[in-house]
Amino acid sequence: MTLHSPASISASPRLAASDITIGYDRRVISRELSVEIPDGSFTVIVGPNACGKSTLLRALSKLIVPSAGQVVLDGRSISSYKAREVARVLGLLPQTSLAPDGITVADLVARGRHPHQGFMRQWSPADEAAVIAAMDATGVTELSGRHVDELSGGQRQRVWVAMVLAQQTPLMLLDEPTTFLDIAHQIELMELFTDLNEQGTTLVAVLHDLNQAARYATHLIAMKDGSVVAQGAPSEIVTASLVEEVFGLRCVVVPDPVTGMPSVVPIGRERANR
Repeated sequence: MTLHSPASISASPRLAASDITIGYDRRVISRELSVEIPDGSFTVIVGPNACGKSTLLRALSKLIVPSAGQVVLDGRSISSYKAREVARVLGLLPQTSLAPDGITVADLVARGRHPHQGFMRQWSPADEAAVIAAMDATGVTELSGRHVDELSGGQRQRVWVAMVLAQQTPLMLLDEPTTFLDIAHQIELMELFTDLNEQGTTLVAVLHDLNQAARYATHLIAMKDGSVVAQGAPSEIVTASLVEEVFGLRCVVVPDPVTGMPSVVPIGRERANR
């Protein structure tokens, strides 16, 4: 089952993968995979564990190099760009991040401005404003003087998001951005991403929560076994049959009572009334 929504896919998107074969060492995860990220979309990639979601995201961000095919950024192969050039256009929140020992929150967030620095351009009031705005948006301003290694997992995750926000790129790639966050902070962060998208940022996120994906995404990519099974608007492709095909989960799909978007309710095992 492969669905495409032509209206939602640009004829020449800023970011796309064309017939890429990707994996690690000699293990191929995806072969001849093609994906287009609609400009101005909030694209979410979903699928079961080890289906290739994060591997695709790493290829789109130039963290891994396809053994065949190419990733195209602004009409050029992403491999032709220097790392700093990519970082000025594309911000990445990886799945796992390690902060230098003893670094403070403010200093780590400030590293998001490094792609914009150079011999002729040093730290400026605009850089300072970007860092302050990013910390405020993610609710970590009060943590600015603390060491990152002293924080809880959820606090650290919000600091890493702040660093990516400070980068101020037109494209953002987010690998499981809600990891370690409680439900309130998850929703707060997803609302922030929605605001950024509505302001013009194109976002691509890997999420495990299908209901959050359906609620917030404007474009959904469902993967299984390294391949795209379906893609399009959540309202068009999230069905009980798709969920069973991709996740092996029997469910019913009902309208979200708040947004009207598809909401997945697992059936699970039948149990006696208690």
